[in-house]
Amino acid sequence: MTPFKIVIPARLGSTRLPRKVLRPLHGKPLLQWVWEAARTSAAEQVIVAADDAEVLDACRAFGADARLTAASHQSGTDRIDEIARNAGWSDDTLVVNLQGDEPLMPPALIRQAAALLAGDAGADIATLCHPLHAREEWLNPNMVKLVMDTSGYALYFSRAPIPWKREGTSAESPLPQGLAFRHIGLYAYRVGALRRFSALPPAPLEQCEMLEQLRALSHGLRIKVGISEAPPPRGVDTEDDLAAVDALLASR
Repeated sequence: MTPFKIVIPARLGSTRLPRKVLRPLHGKPLLQWVWEAARTSAAEQVIVAADDAEVLDACRAFGADARLTAASHQSGTDRIDEIARNAGWSDDTLVVNLQGDEPLMPPALIRQAAALLAGDAGADIATLCHPLHAREEWLNPNMVKLVMDTSGYALYFSRAPIPWKREGTSAESPLPQGLAFRHIGLYAYRVGALRRFSALPPAPLEQCEMLEQLRALSHGLRIKVGISEAPPPRGVDTEDDLAAVDALLASR
């Protein structure tokens, strides 16, 4: 398999769940679970991109390679770009963005995203999705949906239920089986595309839906999408999420 690196953006000042990445989770900081999953993915290097010295110290306590990035960054992607620039990575280096609030992310999905990008020279970015089967999920604005072209490239991402049948569809209708997919927020980049992406201004569609990947599509970057047979794991955005993931880890 083509070598790849992982960068985990870790921001202490989370809005919905303050200090999220350092919250205790079944005996460890949440971020340590993410780092440990990354370490078993076959990545050649795993780096935490911290925004605060407290995160840096916590990472070093459990043995992670952590580096302090500018507090002014607006997104995790910008933090990864800073890491790549400071490390002098070449344009064709593959790097996976593993979000710091995904303690249950299966290493197999990380490898799938990296392999997907490595196998498609025409793609700038690769990401994953999972078929939707429940109408409630299709209608849920907190679950990002996507549609693809016949070659597996993303056409659009939305919080709205897409695709939407012109005839005979209502909020009570069953979702379009085989066409509705939930996005899994895991990205693989070529560093050259990462540099280009980070230099772009926010796009109107991105600001409308509050979805950063729409900046890439708006400016012509190609996003290859792989379909995962396994459903995405539960991330941690709220106190309820933290309690649920803690209970799941305790039951294993």
